[in-house]
Amino acid sequence: MRAKVIWGGDVKFTAETESGHQVVMDGPPDHGGTNQGARPMEMVLCGMGGCSSFDVVHILKKSRQDVTGCVAEIDAQRADDVPAVFTSIHIHFVVTGRGLKENLVSNAVKLSAEKYCSASIMLTRGGVAITHSYEIHSG
Repeated sequence: MRAKVIWGGDVKFTAETESGHQVVMDGPPDHGGTNQGARPMEMVLCGMGGCSSFDVVHILKKSRQDVTGCVAEIDAQRADDVPAVFTSIHIHFVVTGRGLKENLVSNAVKLSAEKYCSASIMLTRGGVAITHSYEIHSG
């Protein structure tokens, strides 16, 4: 896997992925940015949320669950000192579907956290405390 990050002036950067997509990252005005993109550490959270969500939906579909929606709400805490690494992350899944079985949703979240989500497992091995929860909605 490869990516390229191109400086666009001040503290604005554009990331280009191997799959051909672009993401703009920028800093806040008090750090020389113009707020034209997500912060790099926000992108780390988005990547972890996307990775985990992909797993949960994929596992549920393989379990023949009628999933119609999945939202990952992520709340993270960072160290006060530089480097301001993540110290803890909580990811809450809101899974929507028809006739979803709670044990299968619980298992999908657990499998993602412990076996499949490369991003969250990498962060956990780096010392970040990651917790998970879920709720199920009909629809």
